[in-house]
Amino acid sequence: MASLYLLIPIALIFCIIAIRLLLWAIGNGQYDDLDKEAWRVLLDEEPATKKPSSLEQSINIKEKPQDG
Repeated sequence: MASLYLLIPIALIFCIIAIRLLLWAIGNGQYDDLDKEAWRVLLDEEPATKKPSSLEQSINIKEKPQDG
């Protein structure tokens, strides 16, 4: 029974903190547009073509047969 005198206030404090965090998140717009990020993943643009690095370019130059 004595432990309830400790656990009930701790539980109430946790509930108050959780409610305050929820209200803070709502007030700061964290829940304004939930669908945008889900659609952004599906409609992501194609990645730009990758330019060969200088190492790849030097390897390609060395591998080409020389005429002459």
